[in-house]
Amino acid sequence: MNELSFLDSIFNDVMGTDSTPVLYHSGFSAPKVDVKENKNAYTLEMELPGRTEKDVDIELDHDNLTIQSVKEEKKEEKKEGKENEKYILKERRNSSFTRRFSLPSDVDTESINANFKNGVLTISMKKKALAEPKRIAIEAC
Repeated sequence: MNELSFLDSIFNDVMGTDSTPVLYHSGFSAPKVDVKENKNAYTLEMELPGRTEKDVDIELDHDNLTIQSVKEEKKEEKKEGKENEKYILKERRNSSFTRRFSLPSDVDTESINANFKNGVLTISMKKKALAEPKRIAIEAC
């Protein structure tokens, strides 16, 4: 798979043309992703405001990278003096998402690492050296 296929898989995920749902909860859109490439690596950055590294799961299955998260609303405990309180407006709700990416064939899957800082998940994927074209000698019969 080449870089274009990698980008196509991202586009398909965002547009929902993949067979897997991008979005499980209405009112929450799939997180935005940027993918950069240099001669040695790919870097995927995903904005996840309001989430922590504990809210996110990353799985690699063959050449498919899946990023998913479930964020559940915290249950409020009944506190003395708050029996008569009720919400007038409540916009923060449970939300979840799943994004799947087909990785290019030149990704070294053993070197993938991820970090989370200031609401941004960064996944670094080093490229592996691909075999150079080999000339095959023709023997005369």
